Amino acid sequence: MTVDLHVRTKGEAQVARSSTGFVAGLTAAALAVVGFLAYQASASAPPAADLAAPGAVAAPSSKPSNLPPAGSPADKPDLTVPANSGTGVRVVYALGAKRVWLVGVAKTPKTFAVVPSSISPKPGTYTVLSRTGGKITGSDGVAVDHVVRFASNENVAIGFSSAVDGSMTSPKTAKKTGGIRMSRADGDAMWAFATRNSKVVVVP
Repeated sequence: MTVDLHVRTKGEAQVARSSTGFVAGLTAAALAVVGFLAYQASASAPPAADLAAPGAVAAPSSKPSNLPPAGSPADKPDLTVPANSGTGVRVVYALGAKRVWLVGVAKTPKTFAVVPSSISPKPGTYTVLSRTGGKITGSDGVAVDHVVRFASNENVAIGFSSAVDGSMTSPKTAKKTGGIRMSRADGDAMWAFATRNSKVVVVP
């Protein structure tokens, strides 16, 4: 009896070890399947951006814009004297740029913005015809001084001037006017520079 019990106990131990190994193998296989399925799910999941709620606005990209920042050189007007404005000492008036250059012996010409008249001079070369230093009433009814006349068009005299009150607004009248307005300081500079018979070049 003792021998038989010993034999059965040893057999049962072998069966138990075999069962334990089988269960461990099944567990390992199950973990492998779960891991593979999790990988497939993550690989096929749509990007987070695609899961956003309808109508949601995406966050702005941190990628730098190709547009120049405000205040950069690209925003500033070209202050170079127009290439087609001739040579020598002269006043250059660019119609499109609404800008004047006083080109003299100085290395850097003085330049400033102006407000065009309702009647503009045609592109070409002119000379200063007449000047009026005291206060007069312009063709638009505004008091002006330092008037430098150099052309006429459509029977309207055209010249540079500055408003006595320093304003730089477009003519508020239906009349044809020829006053090209500038600030008080720029009017003083024009008066000192553009003496009678001085050359004035008008470019498009």
